[in-house]
Amino acid sequence: FESARLEDIATRAGVSKGTIYLYFNSKEDIFQALVKGIPQPNIELLEQVVQDASVPADVLLRRFLTVVGSFIRDERMKKFPRLFIGEAGRFPHLADIYRNEVISRAAGLLSSVIERGIREGRFHPVQPLHAAYAAVAPLLFVAIWQTTFERPADGPFDGEGFVSQHIDNFLRGLSRETQS
Repeated sequence: FESARLEDIATRAGVSKGTIYLYFNSKEDIFQALVKGIPQPNIELLEQVVQDASVPADVLLRRFLTVVGSFIRDERMKKFPRLFIGEAGRFPHLADIYRNEVISRAAGLLSSVIERGIREGRFHPVQPLHAAYAAVAPLLFVAIWQTTFERPADGPFDGEGFVSQHIDNFLRGLSRETQS
């Protein structure tokens, strides 16, 4: 982010630098627009997912994490974690924007599903926010692996399989049902 120049951004967008200034005052403004334009619709979709009161919490949790897993594997979305990890120290206000607009909202939604599952007797009593972060952290691993460590010689990382296995494991660990 630090090394990106507005001229480079304009060139990549196929517009003049002057056009960029018609809409944005700075790189930070562009970044804020990206956060609102790319991840924001995903948060709105997650808000819709959790509103279905007719669906048991364990099914809702699976749906929620499956949707998050698909977002994280999206070419545009999977670059965000790496960007924040690399730039948060130099641009804490940008990390705060992402934290407030995306992470906190998603964690709150996921916590509400976990709380509901506890109330329904489907999940062990846990601290919902801690469980929400524990549910999402391995999903972020997929994005970090694919944008940082994956090498063509190794073949593609099976992000979909990893996400699916993680969701199964997480739900088994949270479930109050007896395991055989």
